[in-house]
Amino acid sequence: MITIPIYDLLMLPGVTFFFKKDVFPDQVINSENEGEDILFLMMKSETAREDLTAEDIYPIGISGKIEKIDEEGHIRVKTLERVEISDIEVSLDSISASAVISPEVEDVPAEELKGRFDQVKKDLMRFAQGFQWGAWARGFILHWKNFNEVACALSGYFNIAWEEKYAILETVSMKEKCDLIEKTIYEFIEMFKVGEEAENAQKETHEQVYREAAIKKQMDFLQRQLDELHPENISDVRRFQTKIEESGMNEEARKEAMKVLNRMNQEGKDGHEYGILYDYLDFVTSLEWKPKDMPKIDLKEAEEILDEDHYGLKKVKERIIQQLAVMALNRQQSGSILLFVGAPGTGKTSIGQSIARALHREYVRISLGGIRDEAEIRGHRRTYIGAMPGRIMEGVKRSGVQNPVMVLDEVDKLAKDYGGDPASALLEVLDPEQNNSFTDHYMNVPYDLSNVLFVCTANTTDTIPEPLLNRMEVIQFPGYTPIEKFHIARKHLLPKAMKAMGIKAQNLKVTDNALENIIESYTAESGVRGLKKQMDILCRSVAVKLVKGEQKSLTVNEKRIEEFLGKKPMHHESMMEEELPGVVTGLAWTRAGGEILFVETALTKGSGELVITGQLGDVMKESAQIAVTLVKSMYPDKSELFEKNDLHIHVPEGAVPKDGPSAGITLVTALSSLITGKKVGKEYAMTGEVSLRGGVMPIGGLPEKLMAAQRAGITKVFIPYKNINDLDEVAEEIKEKLEIIPVKKVNDVLSRVLK
Repeated sequence: MITIPIYDLLMLPGVTFFFKKDVFPDQVINSENEGEDILFLMMKSETAREDLTAEDIYPIGISGKIEKIDEEGHIRVKTLERVEISDIEVSLDSISASAVISPEVEDVPAEELKGRFDQVKKDLMRFAQGFQWGAWARGFILHWKNFNEVACALSGYFNIAWEEKYAILETVSMKEKCDLIEKTIYEFIEMFKVGEEAENAQKETHEQVYREAAIKKQMDFLQRQLDELHPENISDVRRFQTKIEESGMNEEARKEAMKVLNRMNQEGKDGHEYGILYDYLDFVTSLEWKPKDMPKIDLKEAEEILDEDHYGLKKVKERIIQQLAVMALNRQQSGSILLFVGAPGTGKTSIGQSIARALHREYVRISLGGIRDEAEIRGHRRTYIGAMPGRIMEGVKRSGVQNPVMVLDEVDKLAKDYGGDPASALLEVLDPEQNNSFTDHYMNVPYDLSNVLFVCTANTTDTIPEPLLNRMEVIQFPGYTPIEKFHIARKHLLPKAMKAMGIKAQNLKVTDNALENIIESYTAESGVRGLKKQMDILCRSVAVKLVKGEQKSLTVNEKRIEEFLGKKPMHHESMMEEELPGVVTGLAWTRAGGEILFVETALTKGSGELVITGQLGDVMKESAQIAVTLVKSMYPDKSELFEKNDLHIHVPEGAVPKDGPSAGITLVTALSSLITGKKVGKEYAMTGEVSLRGGVMPIGGLPEKLMAAQRAGITKVFIPYKNINDLDEVAEEIKEKLEIIPVKKVNDVLSRVLK
């Protein structure tokens, strides 16, 4: 059997075709092949023979037989059956395929079919009479015996695409095929009547429908030609239609986009809603809808990138590598949503950039601080004036891909008011079971967010609603030790500041002692944000001197720091200079890191009132009341002191709000020192909450508190016994400089400090 690929030629069973010799291979064009079976394969597009593959062939073809090959090589072929094609094999020399007859379903009575065919012939002959070639066409039309011959003979004149021609062959129902042929013929006829006088427009209802369809097809055809000739003048409607077709949207999104496109077309450029519809289509067609295969994850490369971008943070990096390993094994987005919690400047946001670089993905950062309206997350409905998509979908659009690394910054600073609760809206975004069909109100169609790697950051978990917190895995970012800050400044902050200010390496040298002094005397936080500012100030000051030409190169040592940075600011409390009864050093955690604080107590003549000052929060006020009650029970012989005197508890720096469940042991010790008159050594500091039974309960933020104690010159620190495991998170250099004493009971502390 000879196999011939055909493009843009309507072929139906029972029709005789004449081909020129260049359609067939040379070896076919000889009289020996007369009577040979032939199989016509329908190509999906016009493809060169050497580029043809099995995927380029439609599944329905037509069988035939070579009837005659004349001396000039012209070939007459009679088509036989409609066939289903399979097992296609294409090589440079030949094409082979299996063909199974797939007959049409004869679902039209013979009488009806003949009547419809006769009517079509009459209409065609009537149409032909209006032209000079009408007599010739009349004889031609009279020889047609069925719909197939009519369709094949006229297909070259039909202004329809190849896909529409193939649809006629593909249709298995004889009724549907006849409907398609009739529709095409009448559209063909009506297209020639478009320019006739107005009276010809008053026709039957079905003729008007055919006419309208013909005009639309002709306009579409002409518009396509204009677009090809002048692509810069393509209309918005045509451009969006192409974008929608090529976007790979899901079916629901495609229907909504086409619905809006039709409205936009009807509205016209002068319509008052045109701009709104344009903005919507521009947004949805700018999104990436087609999912991409996850690239191979190289854990070794990821480790190198994390170490290159961030100094320290060993446990954080280990957890990130674990997440990447799970993703590598599953070959898909998986694992927990990571929540990085720590003080400002500890690298929570920037490590998200490193994760994106390690995965070779796009990076997007979305700041959630201060968001009050749920629509900021889920988008505004398009019925509102000024409607916009939510920040999540806007971030996906900005990335240009479907699988970016998206950092949701400051989730602890979400608020809520009459506009809804944005934290609740984030529940769907961060839930792997739901976000594969996330629906932004502005888009009003589902979008798959399951391929997005979400990373969240916060300074504290206290203000994050419990349902949202449960969606995420908390990873603590401890503050940096002075040694870690030194290496960060030397390897990262100083080189970046010099590059930003245009200072070359040979123009500036900063000694190690100078860096250590800046860290100790000019920064006050657990992170390195303040240190970065100091590096910027230093480089700006150096830049002034270099530009003025005072010096070609500068060396900044410990003695010259004030020349460039000014007087040393005092940010940290330091160890007490004088020991007094009733005054004890405590440890506190703030969003900027750890700090020491002094709890001061005093008795004055009065009637037993309790006065608390220092802008303490409700939790610390409760701790103070518990401490007073506990001390009264521990020292019953001192009850007269409390009855005949007012007790004043004060925590200095009253303008700074203080709160948290960790000051109980400090308050009890201060009160015990006050009523016994025994001083507590200035080398001691403590942290821990107490119960009315005298137990010392665990606290949070231990690494930051111990760093604050070491920075202030404290040498001995009491911590709750149940916090021993948290010491693994504390840097070795801090533990080496402190004597850390775990305690279970209040008496364990008092017996050591009150002697």
